[in-house]
Amino acid sequence: MFNYYGGKSKLAHLYPYPRYKKVIEPFAGSARYSLYYWTKEIQLYDKNEEVINIWHYLQNVTEEELEALYIPKKGEDIRELPYTIMERLLLSYMVNASAGKRYKVSLFGEQNLQSFHKLISNVHKCRSWSIQQGDYREIPNEEATWFIDPPYLYGGEHYKHSSKQIDYEELAEWCKTRRGQVIVCENTKASWLDFKPLVEFTGAVHTTTEAIWTNYPTSYGVKQLTLEEVINNTSKH
Repeated sequence: MFNYYGGKSKLAHLYPYPRYKKVIEPFAGSARYSLYYWTKEIQLYDKNEEVINIWHYLQNVTEEELEALYIPKKGEDIRELPYTIMERLLLSYMVNASAGKRYKVSLFGEQNLQSFHKLISNVHKCRSWSIQQGDYREIPNEEATWFIDPPYLYGGEHYKHSSKQIDYEELAEWCKTRRGQVIVCENTKASWLDFKPLVEFTGAVHTTTEAIWTNYPTSYGVKQLTLEEVINNTSKH
């Protein structure tokens, strides 16, 4: 719904369909998988207090209040504009290409804010979700679809609670013991689980390969897509 580093906005539809009525995301971020299957019973967790505060704000703000917001332009500083604390926090995340917030609006940030109308049209979807701050190890183990998208071992150092703070051997065992359907995201550089290539796509600078581990059998093999194809596929859903 809002921009966040590592979000799955272009890939959510490629992951397995949730087999359970409840979906749990222990590393929620912008929760694009849950947003794609928003009519399920959704439980989000994240250690980052700011991320949780944004979600709680979105649960309670009205579409009319969002539509009334002034959308900043390139060169403007969000801190100098007449926003509330939560409006400032939301917009500072939306302009940033990395994890966390940025107050000065760059050209890229201005482009990111062009998606604000999509946020408004989707904000009703999270009204009934359960959203809590907390560590993944504190979450009760119950039968559900677990969509686990942690900071990646290589590339996840940009988060406030980064990959440098994660014991991946411990996380691997935790993932394997979840009850129900388990879907774990990574890229093909990682080996802390037996990850299989999911999709390869070529962006403006380089090619990346997303990977998946799941406890349910799948027919996944790497499927090569251009970034344009990924975006076009997403827009159909």
